[in-house]
Amino acid sequence: MNAFDRAVYQAAPPQTLDDTQSSPDGRHLPIQRVGIKALRYPMKIIAADGEVQSTVATFAMYVGLPEQVKGTHMSRFIQLLDDARAPINSTGFLTLESQMREKLEAETGYLEMSFPYFRRKSAPVSGVESLLDSDVKLIVETTAAQGTRLTVQVVAPVTSLCPCSKKISDYGAHNQRSHITIRAEGSTALTIDALIDIAEREASSELYGVLKRADEKFVTERAYDNPKFVEDLVRDVALACQLHEHIGEFMVASENFEAIHNHSAYAEIYGRGKLLAS
Repeated sequence: MNAFDRAVYQAAPPQTLDDTQSSPDGRHLPIQRVGIKALRYPMKIIAADGEVQSTVATFAMYVGLPEQVKGTHMSRFIQLLDDARAPINSTGFLTLESQMREKLEAETGYLEMSFPYFRRKSAPVSGVESLLDSDVKLIVETTAAQGTRLTVQVVAPVTSLCPCSKKISDYGAHNQRSHITIRAEGSTALTIDALIDIAEREASSELYGVLKRADEKFVTERAYDNPKFVEDLVRDVALACQLHEHIGEFMVASENFEAIHNHSAYAEIYGRGKLLAS
């Protein structure tokens, strides 16, 4: 639109356009979730140490729709994210879900944000620093039955070494890279870093972005001295989650990408932490 057309358009009398979404619907069927998904948007995340990370997150944003309303206003979801310029943590994410329900005039809502999360790690011997990424998902859901719940999920890469291989072999043992998933409902005090720490601590060995020769020797021997089946991994991580004061209901899974098979080993376990122990 050129300057002349814009001036003519702005000078024209305002038109009242129909709000089709807000028109009544006669089918008497409420919709539990309606909104947008697979939306990528730049965000800033506040880490546990206060550091701010810039990332590109993928969102799913839904609200409940009453039976008498025809449709929701999809553009308001994106407007909400565009207004959210400040870095957020779990508390800020809860606020964002509340603002979503208010903006969409809804009583129930579901907000999900998935993003890569980077931590700076020092190699165990040389101390050389590098970044290592984990996949993170934050979920806030508000329902009539259970109120508002916060869920934090991490997928942390680690090393596992097979106890059976170590036991039966004259020398060596096969190991594999494993992905440990922890999905935990919790309070706003539950941090991303706390869940990654649990996964790394209970593995045969941690992963690092950069290792010197002395570091490689250290992590290889640490894994050899700490063999674990996939069943051991999920049980040990679950025990750590049970003892965590900011974790409620949780799920732990491990997928071991086998080094001597063309398939993965997998285990999954459920439990509850100290937040719900009483």
